[in-house]
Parts: sequence; structure tokens; C-alpha cells
Amino acid sequence: MKHNAVIYDVLYGFIPITEWEEKIINSPFFQRLRWIKQLGFSNYIFPGAEHNRFAHVIGVMNSMEQMVRALDIAVPQNQLFDRRSTSKAALLHKSLRIAALLHDIGTFPFSHAIEYAYMRHGNDSRVKSQGRRSKLKDLPNNHEHLGSFIIKNTRYEGGITQILEEYGLDVQLISDIIKGDSPYLVANQLMHSDLDADRMDYLLRDSHYTGIKYGQFDREYILANLQTYDAGDGQMAFGVRENAVHAVEDFLIARFGWYSQVIKNPGSAKFDIMSSHIAQGLLERDLLFQFHDLLDFIEKRDERFFWWNDLYFMNRCQEIHIGKLLGKKADDARLAELIEMLLYRKAPKTVHHPLFQHRILKDDSGTGTEKEKLIAKIQKTVAEMQKVLESKGTGKEWILVDIPEKDVVFTKGLQQIVKKRSQDNLLKERDPVKVVSRRNGPSLLVELDNTLMKHMSGFMNFVPSVYGNHSAIELLKNHGLIPSSRK
Repeated sequence: MKHNAVIYDVLYGFIPITEWEEKIINSPFFQRLRWIKQLGFSNYIFPGAEHNRFAHVIGVMNSMEQMVRALDIAVPQNQLFDRRSTSKAALLHKSLRIAALLHDIGTFPFSHAIEYAYMRHGNDSRVKSQGRRSKLKDLPNNHEHLGSFIIKNTRYEGGITQILEEYGLDVQLISDIIKGDSPYLVANQLMHSDLDADRMDYLLRDSHYTGIKYGQFDREYILANLQTYDAGDGQMAFGVRENAVHAVEDFLIARFGWYSQVIKNPGSAKFDIMSSHIAQGLLERDLLFQFHDLLDFIEKRDERFFWWNDLYFMNRCQEIHIGKLLGKKADDARLAELIEMLLYRKAPKTVHHPLFQHRILKDDSGTGTEKEKLIAKIQKTVAEMQKVLESKGTGKEWILVDIPEKDVVFTKGLQQIVKKRSQDNLLKERDPVKVVSRRNGPSLLVELDNTLMKHMSGFMNFVPSVYGNHSAIELLKNHGLIPSSRK
């Protein structure tokens, strides 16, 4: 059959796209993703990591298509590409592809590094002080809610909402699939679980562009062994057949290694953390678009939203560096130094302390007690360091602290799943991988005695990091808060 268009991808070759998908891809909202790197500042360490969110989400759509067909819940291509095809199965298939395509439409500049700054900053206080009240201003400052807002509130030429509604697609359903809480359990799993279309793409894509072998897995074997099962109450879910257990475990181990060696790489992570602190400083000084500004831009089709990308952030840093926006005030010294270091790839020093070491923690109970105690000790030590810098320093010393909010784990253990479950039936839990046996039916991967994950699921890679400038390091050494020399 003749397709409207195809896109050639470095991993998958030619990817056919529908008429409405082509319109979405050609919209200004989607084209913005060309200018946002997939891995933030990882290219400062891995020169090949120049790939962008644009290519990633198209790859996720392709992974979604392959998973849907492997599970035998796809409609024939003549129905998929026909706008008049409106059966329940056809609309679900179309919606799954679009959800994959749009799941990162609200991505922040340099991805998660800048997003964390917006989340810490919160909503600009001027909104309340000026008496501006709007339902738009109550959204959490993250990419999922920003993306959902774009999907629901752009009924104008070139807007995502208008394109979706023009083709009879359910905007709310697509938004719900992206958030992982749609009425369809299988759809939620495909978009948000330990084995989803997003992870199936980014592990291989990031491995390809960084040149790091972490992230590689037997994708074709997993796809060939996907299996649906009846989860009860009319819900369909999916897992993998028994013979693919080791392939899936390789996948989970690959993701653990990828996070540990690429995302948490001590070289590139420094620059991500620096950029996050810079963004927060600029937000506090009203030198970046505030989150409520972005919502206004989206609602009014203000061109400035389409500029909000990696180039926008770096240009703003360059303008500040040459003195156009930021004056020579004493309280700006730290921000100015950070900006110069980021622009010219000057890495901060690592603050070496026994508490700041990366370590593998085990959590048998699912309570996270060991990690919580360690974080409390780190925070106390950091507070002591900050006190010395403030009382004994010249005002030019600074440290940056990164205590991970998300655990790097293989997968959640059975006790954690039971403790945090949202359903009485564990087979209805969205995230855990299920294994479908011919003899015994579906089970959780982590409860099977013959799997590595039953034993490895209780471990996490805890990667705290503290960085500082040279003067801060020397001051902390002189006051005995960090070792003066390392063996």
C-alpha cells in the first residue's frame, strides 16, 4: 500500500507515517524538539552524543508500532492509514502511536537538567502578587504536564489539539496514555513500565550515539516473545514468554548500567548539575521564561515558545557572560563563574568525602531506610560545609550538591510492589515485568525463583555528588572537613 510519507531512522531504517502524524511532525511544537539534545551535556564527555529528542520520539513511535504488532492488537495497515477508520481497535492503535510520538513534546531545554531547576523554583511569586489567577498556573513544573497542556490547549493553526481533533482522535485519551493512567492497562504498560516503547528506543539510541556498549540488548528476541494475558475485569495486559526471561533481564541490567555509566557519568553529570543551578539562578532573577510564561505562550501561540530550546538557554548564558543582562553585583559572582565554566567546558572540582562515595545499597524491606539515613548524614555534612564557606570564606566560594531523587535500580522488588500497589491483583500493576508461562499463566518476574531479578531487585546504585570551585575546596581542606590529600 502507498504511504503518505516515510522517515529514515539511523536504527530502524524507513518508518512509514500517517497523514496526521506527518502534520504533527511538521508542526512548530514538534520541530522544536530538533533543537533539544537527548542527553543534555553528555556531549561534553561523549562527543557523538549530539542526537536529539526529535529522532528519539519518532523511534519510540516505531517501537510502539512493533510492540503493538507483536502483541497482535494492531489493525491492518489499510485501516491504520485510513482517517475514516474509527473502530475501537483502530482508534486505540492510532492513539498509541501518537502518544509515543508526543510523549516528550513538553521537553525542557537540555532535557531533565533544566527541568529540575524549574521544578525546584516552582511558580513565579509575581503571579500571586499581581493577583493573576488562572487554572493554567497550578500545573507542576515538569515536562509531562507541559506536554499535556500542549496536547489539550492548542486549537489553532499548527496546534497539536487542532490536528488531533481534525482527524477524530481523542485528545484526553492520548494525554492519559502518555501519563500512564488511561482506561487501557495494556496501553499504560506500553507507554509507562519497566518494558515500554520509550526504553526500548532510548537504550539502543543512546548507546549508538555515545559509543558506549551499555544499553545494548536483544531487541528482536524480546519483540518476538511478547505475549498478552487476561488480567481480569476485562483488562488485557502483556508480559513475555518464559524463554525470553534472560533477554528481558539483560534489558533491565543494560538500563541499570546505562544510568550508572552514562546518565550518572561523573564527567558529564558535573555539567548537567551546573546547568541546573544556573537555570535556577536565572529563574530567580527573572532572566528565563517562567513556567507560567510558557503556558501563556502555548495558549496564545506566541512564537517565543518555539525558541525555548537548547539554543535559547545557551544564548542567554552567552548574553549574561558578556554583561548584557547581568550587572556586576556581588551576589552574582557565583552565577557568573558557573556560566563561564559551562560555556567553556571548565569542570568544577569533585568534593571527596567518605559520605559522598557512590555505593550499592540493598533495601530488603522496601522502606528505603538505609538510603534515608545516609541522605540525612550527607545533608548534615553539607550544611556544615556551607556554614564554613559562609563564615570563613570571601563570598566567592561555592559548592553544588546533587542527591539523586530517583533510585537507579534494576527493577522494584516484590516487597516494594506489594507495599506501593495500587491494585489488589498484582498482575494489574502497570510497571513490573510479567512472565507468561504456558503451564502456570502470568507471574511477576521478580517472584520467580529461577530469575536473577528476584535477587537483584533489592539493590540500588546510590550516586550522590558534591562539586565546588577551587577556593571552596581549599577552604574545606584547611578546616578539616575534607581530606587534604587522597591516596
